Amino acid sequence: MDDSLFEGFRTERVRTSGADLRCVVGGSGPPVLLLHGYPQSRHAWHRVAPSLVAKGFTVVAPDLRGYGESTALDPDGAEAYSKRTLARDQVELMQALGFTRFAVVGHDRGARVGYRLALDHPERVSAYASLTVIPTIEIWDRVNRAFAFNAYHWFFLSQPFDLPERLLAGDPDGFLAWTLRKMADGRDIYDPRALAAYHAAFRDPAVRHAMCEDYRSAMTVDAEAESADRAGGRRLACPVLVLLPETSLAASPHPLDIWRSWADDVRGASVASSHMMPEDVPDFVVGQLVPFLNGAR
Repeated sequence: MDDSLFEGFRTERVRTSGADLRCVVGGSGPPVLLLHGYPQSRHAWHRVAPSLVAKGFTVVAPDLRGYGESTALDPDGAEAYSKRTLARDQVELMQALGFTRFAVVGHDRGARVGYRLALDHPERVSAYASLTVIPTIEIWDRVNRAFAFNAYHWFFLSQPFDLPERLLAGDPDGFLAWTLRKMADGRDIYDPRALAAYHAAFRDPAVRHAMCEDYRSAMTVDAEAESADRAGGRRLACPVLVLLPETSLAASPHPLDIWRSWADDVRGASVASSHMMPEDVPDFVVGQLVPFLNGAR
């Protein structure tokens, strides 16, 4: 895939104990791991990563296991795509690149990998930023008609193998175009090169299968793990920044109050934006991240 969106970055492939991960790496200074969401790849960060490098950070932006150009060595089963497994991938990736402690910024599915990483490996994570999400178990506790209608893919992709895989194969380009347009609230926010990367990946049956397994894990092993965390009182030890579209603020309880039940140090900000904050409002994202990351050094 074309990495010209990341001028001055190098592209690397790193094998972990369970996956081959493709990533871009750039800059110097404190390391920041950027984790993308569904249905994207590392290219989702092309408007954020260069700005963080310019502000003095080292940036690592991988494709999550099964997404983009990253592959799982054993691609079957919800456990293979649990957030615990994906978080372990990132620890091993950063270790291979020479980073034992780093900040984590995640959007959408990447944010879910990010807080699992912070819970399971607190010694690794200096700070955590969540874009657009609350913990998965908190979602399941609050599912209503509006959520089910707007987040239809949670329920479709998590259906048993291989129903969604078969249906997605009928028109992958059409499904992805619809999904990306809806998640951007119909706005023209995508760079053509990023769109080309998303479509190229989604045409691969293995990538579509990985996305389904990702959502199946949310229904099963991820929910079970988070239920155990909550029951046991496990909390994120690092500072937490929560960035939200303004439309999220109408939820009750407030998303920041939900996060404060998971961490002691939580701050947040909102902006008029679609779900796709890294591509929709990159200046806002960078403007919030830089002082937060500098303060957490």
